[in-house]
Amino acid sequence: MGVRLILASEAFQHTGSFKFRAAYNVAARVPNEMIIGASSGNFGQGLAYACKLLKKQCIVVMPATSDPAKVAAVQAHGGKVDMIDVLKTSRAERVAQLAREHPKAYVASAYDDPLVIEGNATLGRELAALNLPVDCFLAPVGGGGLTSGLITGLRAGKCLTPLIGVEPTIANDAARSLREGRIIRNDTEPQTLADGVRTVSVGDHNWAILKDGLSRIVEVDEPLIPEAVRLLFNLANVKAEPTGALPVAGLLADPEAFRGKSVCCVISGGNVDPALFARIIS
Repeated sequence: MGVRLILASEAFQHTGSFKFRAAYNVAARVPNEMIIGASSGNFGQGLAYACKLLKKQCIVVMPATSDPAKVAAVQAHGGKVDMIDVLKTSRAERVAQLAREHPKAYVASAYDDPLVIEGNATLGRELAALNLPVDCFLAPVGGGGLTSGLITGLRAGKCLTPLIGVEPTIANDAARSLREGRIIRNDTEPQTLADGVRTVSVGDHNWAILKDGLSRIVEVDEPLIPEAVRLLFNLANVKAEPTGALPVAGLLADPEAFRGKSVCCVISGGNVDPALFARIIS
């Protein structure tokens, strides 16, 4: 017997990922007319579109290795992109520099911000309201913004179903942190195919929730990520970016743990460069 699988896809959300929930909550709640943030792409897109809707400005610091489609999308929504080489200057360093240049701006973390967690919690509340007959939820873990928001929202909705995180093995700082009981940092941004989880560590605000709220974290090797993207496209007609496909990769990585169970995989987004997506699915 296999797995009874339910997909909760955020690929149909504004700007194509769950990040719009967080970005709009930040932009709507702060009085500042300019917002500065760093992003591999999805938070940047969400922030640029939210600021466009609210007639605010934003600067998004993005690694030079970012998906070109995501860079173009931030710019298309009116956001200013500030490209960096993360091997020379970290995202945090560049954001700090820009904050000094724009002292009236609000500096928004893509994950380590109570307003971000609050925005992402709306997804957890929506899932709780569905009262799905599942044994667990699976979701990607990067900085922890999505998973801490899910935990917060599920708790608010009185849903006790366990949440399991999924993380690439080469970017397993969250898994190591959970084992050690403290935040463990990567030395540099891990260059996993799942660009949405190329974070140095989980955030402090996120860790306060994740350390007790996550059931566990499944680690997945890189070849399973494109395989999960292909499976979602071929079997469910769902276009998922590599990060969004991590929960399905988690099922492939530990099949015996989920055999015979009902599982809801949170597909966090569907923003991927068309050329890369074509190479993956072919």
